Amino acid sequence: MTWLALGLALFLGIHLTRAIAPRWRDAQIARLGEKGWKGLYTLVSLVGFGLIVWGYSQARHEPVVLWQPIRGMNHAAAALVLIAMILMAAAYVPRNHFKAKLQHPMTLSVKVWAFAHLIANNTLADVMLFGSFLVWSILVFRAARRRPAPVTAAPTLAGSLATVAAGFALWAFFAFWAHAAWLGIAPLG
Repeated sequence: MTWLALGLALFLGIHLTRAIAPRWRDAQIARLGEKGWKGLYTLVSLVGFGLIVWGYSQARHEPVVLWQPIRGMNHAAAALVLIAMILMAAAYVPRNHFKAKLQHPMTLSVKVWAFAHLIANNTLADVMLFGSFLVWSILVFRAARRRPAPVTAAPTLAGSLATVAAGFALWAFFAFWAHAAWLGIAPLG
């Protein structure tokens, strides 16, 4: 669990700098330059992500079970992850109503994704991983809402329909193939 905790601290810590330490972040950008900061940010992110993946995979070998699985939660999680994937798509598909209304759909996507995985899983490693991402997304969303709203082009029905289609395709890709192929867990199986 130590490597998982270290990975989460590095990855989420560097991703929290704008939200909780903007002056420190600005000082680092001034000291290192824009490219230097981005290089450091990328390096810390990659090392943190690698440690998260490795630490979580190690924790799965000897899981610390915190409660018995609750019947039906994987199906509830699958529905919530569909919403999360639509929100994820909303961050990238131009001119959609989701982004125009919510302003920060990527952060909301992480929040819904993390919550979905918390209700469907029952080990200490799951609580560490998904709970950390949930807290991170709450903090980042709160900080983002305090900044001026991003200017976006007027939403269209076509943009919103494309967002839903892209989100559904992304969800299907993970639900029916990638989750099992990459993580060894079939969420619907």
